[in-house]
Amino acid sequence: MAISVDTVYQRVLALANKEQRGYITPQEFNLLANQAQISIFESYFYSKNIRDRKEDERKIEVDETDIGELISQKLGPFQSVEIVTDGHTFPAIVPAGVEQCDVFQTGRVFYNNQVCQKIAINEAYWFARSIRHISTTAMQGPIYTDNLLTGRDILVYASSGTPIDAGVGVECFRVPVQASWAYVVVNEKALYNASVAVNFELHKAEEDTLVTRILELAGILINKPGLVQVASQKQAAEQQLQNI
Repeated sequence: MAISVDTVYQRVLALANKEQRGYITPQEFNLLANQAQISIFESYFYSKNIRDRKEDERKIEVDETDIGELISQKLGPFQSVEIVTDGHTFPAIVPAGVEQCDVFQTGRVFYNNQVCQKIAINEAYWFARSIRHISTTAMQGPIYTDNLLTGRDILVYASSGTPIDAGVGVECFRVPVQASWAYVVVNEKALYNASVAVNFELHKAEEDTLVTRILELAGILINKPGLVQVASQKQAAEQQLQNI
């Protein structure tokens, strides 16, 4: 479920205007909102890395307290498996509805629905030159390594010293579509236009974090140190709670 861009904007305005701390225009809000959204999105990868290291021995069963599962849910809308061009080049952009979004990060590599194991370049070189060694990949699964040629990303091998050139896929994580508080001007006032507005793609649990980060950025923009301080303190408290 998307987060309403209008709900976030109204909350930001209400908190920013408290004690006459300043007004944030729609244009300013959209700029700050997307900066906040990409910052939160990037933090998922660091959080996942920390959580995976903490939960190496966790049980398979999950429940409502499983933070690792929650992080996976937050990343889910941005995740897809895409074709690797000619078996060696990752896509730079992926579709997101009618939009085209940049690929932020790549993950696992697949060949014939099998996960490929990554190995070092030197190791892959010797595998490819040795019929006896490369044949073992038929039982162990396909392997891949970095490609040293400019414009190419990987080399995939499966039971042969010749790199695979088709049937290779890669797990991609795209950036969020840019949110937009759209409006029409009526009697010199900006009125929300829901028909063309674009909501945040982040998980609904991020609404408070979005408001806090936008307020922090807004405090810098409108030169209100008090607003920055309040937002920073709230953000620090949230991060401390999430990292327990």
